[in-house]
Order: sequence, then C-alpha cells, then structure tokens
Amino acid sequence: MPGAVDRPALSDILPPLIFGTATFNTQYNEDPYALDTTGLVQHALSVGVRAFDTSPYYGPAEVLLGTALNSPEISEHFPRSEYHILTKIGRFAADEFDYSPEWIRKSISRSLSRFQTDYLDLVYCHDVEFVSQDEAIGAVKELRRIRDEEGTIRYVGISGYPLEVLCQIAERVLRETGEPLDAVMSYANFTLQNTTLATMGVKRLKAAGVDVVPNASPLGMGLLRKVGPPAGLTDWHPAGQDLRNAIRRASDFCDYHDERIEVVAIRYALERWLKVGSSVGSYGDPASGLPWKRQTVQDIGGKKLGVSVIGVSNAAELTKTMAVWRSILDGLENGQELANAAGRWQKEHEWSLNRRRAIILLAEGVHETLGDFVDYTWPSPPPGFKNKRQQRTDEDVWPTPSASPMPEDKQLELPERSRAKN
Repeated sequence: MPGAVDRPALSDILPPLIFGTATFNTQYNEDPYALDTTGLVQHALSVGVRAFDTSPYYGPAEVLLGTALNSPEISEHFPRSEYHILTKIGRFAADEFDYSPEWIRKSISRSLSRFQTDYLDLVYCHDVEFVSQDEAIGAVKELRRIRDEEGTIRYVGISGYPLEVLCQIAERVLRETGEPLDAVMSYANFTLQNTTLATMGVKRLKAAGVDVVPNASPLGMGLLRKVGPPAGLTDWHPAGQDLRNAIRRASDFCDYHDERIEVVAIRYALERWLKVGSSVGSYGDPASGLPWKRQTVQDIGGKKLGVSVIGVSNAAELTKTMAVWRSILDGLENGQELANAAGRWQKEHEWSLNRRRAIILLAEGVHETLGDFVDYTWPSPPPGFKNKRQQRTDEDVWPTPSASPMPEDKQLELPERSRAKN
C-alpha cells in the first residue's frame, strides 16, 4: 500500500470551500430525514463544491451523506475521484469518547461501508480536548498505521475547539513522531465574534508543520444568527446567556442598518479567512463558477486560499452561500476577469464590491457593540465533564440508541443504492 510520501501535500488538492454536514443532525434540524439531502448534495456538486466534512457523532449524517453520494443521480455524474470525503473518529455521543485502536479500526470500517468507498480522504480525531493528549497522539499513530499499511486513509488530522490544546497536540505530534499533522480543524475560532484562530493559532500551528487549518462554523455553531443558537431537540449550545445577550444586541445593530447578522458574519469570516488563513490554506478547486471547467487557484491569482467549512440545510441556504463565496472571489486579484469568465455581469460585480464595503463597516460596528465579548471563548470540555464510554461490539453502528434519532429497527442498516430515496 502507498505510504504518506507517495501522496501530494493536502494543501495541493483540498478545496478551500468544504460542505459541512453537522446540519444533517437533530442538533440543527429536528428531523434530518425530512431534509432533501440527496438533492442538496447534488446541488452542491453541480455548483462546484468538491469536499464534504462529516462525523459519526453527527447522528445520521454519515448515513445520509453516503446514501446521497451513492444515489444514481449523483454517482452517474460525479465519480468518487471528483470529491473529497472528510470524516472523524473517537466521538460518538455528547459524553462518550473512545480513542482506542480497536474502536478506531471499527469506526473506519463502518465509515468505509457507509460511503461504499475504498478510501477516506481525510480523517480527524474528533474533539481532542475531551481526551488526554496521550490518547490523541496514540490515535494519530493508529490512523497513520492504517494509512500506510491498509491505504484506506489518505490524510490524518485533529479537530477541536480550545486553540491551546490543538496547538499543544500538533507540537507534540511533530516533536514525538517527526511528521507533522496534515490538518488541524478549528471551529468557531474565526468568526465575527472571535478571531483568535488568526491572532493566536495560525503562527503556532504553522510552526508545528501543520499543512492545512480549515476554519469551521463561521456562524459559531449557529450563535451568530438573528434567531440565536439552533435548539434542535434540546438547547445544546455552550454559549452562556451573557454572550447570547451580546450577540442579540449585535443583531439589533445589524437590523438597524437593514442587514441580518448572519449575512455579515458569513461574509466577514469567509472573506477574511480566505486571506489571513492562506499560509495554512490550499490550492484546490475554488468553486468560483467558471462554466464547464475544472478549476484551480491559477484561475484566481495562483495563491493559496484559507479553507472554510460551512454547513447548510437546504438549497436556498446553499445558493445564498455560494453567491457570497463567489462575490468574495471576485474581489480577489484579477477578480474582474474571473467574474467575466464566469458570466457574472459588470453591474453584478460592482454591486458585490459595494456590498463588501458596507459589510466591512457593519463588522466594525458589531465589534464595538460586542465590547468585552470580542474573542470570548467558552470552556470545552465543560466543567465537570466525565467520559461515559462503554465497551462496544462489532455490531454497533450507533453506540447507543439515544445517540441516534434513527428508529431502532433501522440502526444497523448501511446505505445501499437500492435505498437511495432521501
């Protein structure tokens, strides 16, 4: 099987825009099975999205995404080589983690079955702050063993929230193994409210040799919305009431200026991270909308772009996100030529640039409104956290019935083409 040295750097191939599927879960949608996930994934691929991030922890997300990707509507037009699958190991419930080599092997095997694929492009150790650093480093080593001996994994990384923990583990991995991590995914740390990933994280992660640092959840897991954090079946969001109140005041400020805070937040995070995250970014397909052409960053200036992960629940949200993304790309070097090549009118290009200036001013006003809550972070894990992991069996697909919203009589099913109805 090919080893790590036989692969290109992750930053040479990973797209700078990644579709996150945490929304395919009851935390964000009361009934994820009611979502048109196949239609949504098909739409995403048709507009240039070429990477999908998921996790066994996201309820039925792996099953729904795997079913979609293997549906005839998608598989006949988009072969496996056309997109990247990013998933995770280690976390399977709010208070259950298992980083043991045995469970890692089971988790990888299960993910491969769900996606009906021979390989996973990138596998993260999920939310590493909830286990010991020794456990996290041991998991990285096991994933690399699978990568090198079995070839079912191509790249290995870690994910989590506290930047200090992410940096420490990345530094230890380099120091103790001599090989840096391919990726460290941070979530909610480069947003309209919190930019510490840029001010505190990038320098240390880059020094630790980390190739790519994707910025996930530019809305702070839904915190930066007019309606506030998504409740799903429970109010799970870790933000305290004081922070929520501050965001509400910021939202009212945006409303006063005839703009929604989520629009400001998405534009701010995507646009700024594209540049400030470029040193730990990628050269992959930027999804800039050039018709009938597979793209590279050479089409938009030839520079690495910071990588962002953003989740949507329906086609309308995806359409709006892609419109924002492409207007941001139009503002980069040779953006006018890109807009022309993609068929976007001169007036549309000018409008997007004027909108950009307005968003920048609104972002400054939001920061003044937030005051001391700029760069505020919540504790993770929460005080008093205890890992309630239990022994698992090979037959387990959902570690506990309570971890899955799927009816219990269907919890052992894997996606098959014949079931691709969603």
